Amino acid sequence: MTRHSVVLVAAIDDGKFAHGAQRGRALERLGCDVTTVNVVERRGPLGLFRSKDLKQRLERALGEVRPDLVLVIGVPELDPPVVEGLKESAGGRWVNWFPDDLRTVDQAASVAWPYDEVFVAGSDVAARMEAILHRDVRVLPLAADPSVYKPVRGRGQQYRANVVFAGSATPRREAMLQHVVEFGLALWGPGWRGTSLRDYCRGEALKTEEFVQAYGGASVAVNIHHTADGSDTTEACCNQRCFELASIGVLQVVDRRTDLDQYFTTEDEILVFDNALHLRRIVEDALQDQTAVERIANAGRQRVLVEHTYMHRMMTLLGLEYPEESDESDGSDAPDTSEESDESDSRILG
Repeated sequence: MTRHSVVLVAAIDDGKFAHGAQRGRALERLGCDVTTVNVVERRGPLGLFRSKDLKQRLERALGEVRPDLVLVIGVPELDPPVVEGLKESAGGRWVNWFPDDLRTVDQAASVAWPYDEVFVAGSDVAARMEAILHRDVRVLPLAADPSVYKPVRGRGQQYRANVVFAGSATPRREAMLQHVVEFGLALWGPGWRGTSLRDYCRGEALKTEEFVQAYGGASVAVNIHHTADGSDTTEACCNQRCFELASIGVLQVVDRRTDLDQYFTTEDEILVFDNALHLRRIVEDALQDQTAVERIANAGRQRVLVEHTYMHRMMTLLGLEYPEESDESDGSDAPDTSEESDESDSRILG
């Protein structure tokens, strides 16, 4: 495989933006030289801020390497005229993989036009963006790192629960989850202590490890998407949690998305609900059939390992075919812990 030089521009932290580092590690494991420009900066005790000197740091990174690929993950603050100027001076192929759903697709489209290729996470997002840009937009679904999102051994009592949802509180999610409280509900994420379900909230600020522990301690893991208008309208784009829960190896019960059948087989690898009463019925049935729970959960994780890891996605973005003989079940998406790797060279700027 040709050794690629990649500049990765993404938001990176250990919480909401943990996926940025996971995507970079997947590129490293594919033998790429990776220079990472982090959009998020940590400044003192007040926490994380979006960087104000992104243009200067990106210019510096591009001055130090000659990239074959500049891969941008969303980053709406990277203005199109800046991208045009840097493309001309630095060369290479410029690609943006937007993780947006319909809530923010218009903002994404407004900065997408300078890129050589544009990828988005859902077919509905692609259709909307194509209508705005008048060009082809490719669908590349989100994914998971199976060495991070993996089955939890020896579940601690702190995280043990029959039914778990981890994510921010919204009125739609609150209305749905009210129907499963009697089965032993645990909630994690911001905003729940200000809702009618406050008594079921076990924690608000989740880092990646805590997210995995929270869902890993569940018998049934619930996934409820955001929607553009907060209604029960069925949209297409599948969220990050869809792939992460499957990778953790727990039974996932998710609200219906029109793209979902392309990635998982319903009833065999994942369970899908259409409304709150349907969610209740599925959860009640699942808690009475542990054999089916384990079978579906294991099948979902195997589907991720075969098709939905970040290494699969990075191969697509690099324009390469994923080797059929590769097996990631042993954690091949895991970061290289050696100080110096003969497979890759990664630097994070900012």
